[in-house]
Amino acid sequence: MAHERMLKFVGTGQSFPEKREPNLRAEDFREIANRYAPEKAAEQASRCSQCGVPYCSVHCPLGNHIPDWLRLTAEGRLREAYELSNLTSSMPEICGRICPQDRLCEGNCVIEFSGHGAVTIGSVEKYITDTAWTEGWVEPIEAGPARGQSVGIIGAGPGGLTAAEQLRIAGYEVHIYDRYDRAGGLLTYGIPGFKLEKDVVMRRVDRLQAAGVVFHLNFEVGRDASLDELRAKHDSILIATGVYKARDIKTPGSGLSGIHAALDYLTASNRKSFGDAVPAFDDGTLNAEGKNVVVIGGGDTAMDCVRTAIRQGAKSVKCVYRRDRENMPGSQREVANAEEEGVEFVWLAAPKAFDGTERVEKVHVSKMRLGAPDASGRRSPEQDPEGDFILDADMVIMALGFEPEDLPGLFGAPDLNVTRWGTIRADHVTGMTNLEGVFAIGDIVRGASLVVWAIKDGRDVVEHMHRWMAANVRTTKAAA
Repeated sequence: MAHERMLKFVGTGQSFPEKREPNLRAEDFREIANRYAPEKAAEQASRCSQCGVPYCSVHCPLGNHIPDWLRLTAEGRLREAYELSNLTSSMPEICGRICPQDRLCEGNCVIEFSGHGAVTIGSVEKYITDTAWTEGWVEPIEAGPARGQSVGIIGAGPGGLTAAEQLRIAGYEVHIYDRYDRAGGLLTYGIPGFKLEKDVVMRRVDRLQAAGVVFHLNFEVGRDASLDELRAKHDSILIATGVYKARDIKTPGSGLSGIHAALDYLTASNRKSFGDAVPAFDDGTLNAEGKNVVVIGGGDTAMDCVRTAIRQGAKSVKCVYRRDRENMPGSQREVANAEEEGVEFVWLAAPKAFDGTERVEKVHVSKMRLGAPDASGRRSPEQDPEGDFILDADMVIMALGFEPEDLPGLFGAPDLNVTRWGTIRADHVTGMTNLEGVFAIGDIVRGASLVVWAIKDGRDVVEHMHRWMAANVRTTKAAA
């Protein structure tokens, strides 16, 4: 009986795919864990308790049918598991790699609460779709009957790519405009290969191109065309740019050379992985080799930076964060991976000043302690009068998060409404901005968030764009 293959969590322990040894994986940018062997994936999937209220699905932004595809995996019905997984997510193998499962599905697994260790949902999800690609089960996108309408999408990140796929299936002509020379957004240039190898992203982009989605790369809205010009060209517009402006702190000495924004650093490293010529890396500016590196921040971007610096051959790598380990925003699994690879964490610490003649040489650090909880529920850091200390630093990377750019100014669209934080003001149900036929999704609306939320927004907005275009068919339109 099928149910006899489940409920194995009491007798079968939690087991993630085996990771390569830290000293070996620190030598390259390949993903750190191997794929499950088929029998191991089935064994781990069989640990699912098939509970009546699947909190894993409830806490998944996409509402993935997790218990159902775990059961199918345990029964060896892998193609069905893939098809079910693919119903709710346009890129499950990417979510399986980079979602913070310990804060979402796995962190809310019922058997995790019972003390048996969560089902390894993310690793099984990755295994299912990687197998589907290998076996040829990932079918080409079939474009629907042509509607004679076109959509312009600004931003080729996860939200824009997800919406493009659904719009193409619905029969719309789809054009994606992106400032970079490759599609994928942060999936391509912001996330290191040891978490997400780039061929995994590129095959998704290739699949969209094969379906007729037109990519306009190295294209900056405001420079190559204004927002109004794109509106005249397309029946509707979707803004899915994400947020790229580095959050900064006013710290004495922050203008010294050797202090870099996290995204500049990560982009240079990812470009080298593609084989690009990167002058700022080749001259040593954005290369951590042989340097004492200090990364400021405690989120997943900071973890990406410290682990990249290890792989580049840094002399030492320290992560300075103002709260303690329990109150950091980044994934605890990423912290553990970083520690295994040789990163030192300096908890309850904040930069007070940067010192050096022309280049940064020292970081003056204030000790911190945790006070009362703030609005987010985490205890607020405050300066500890016990004293300060100094860290040697040849390179400092600021990983303090991202803020929106001035899109009304950049796009030549002063009428586009934004919030006081600079995010686009969009209807919370339809995604429509104050400009007719212009929609917005993802981080540019939410603020810096997770890839999975961008995918959800890209999936959900398509229905509202379709309804609006159906009700506002134009009799004349400039050729796209």
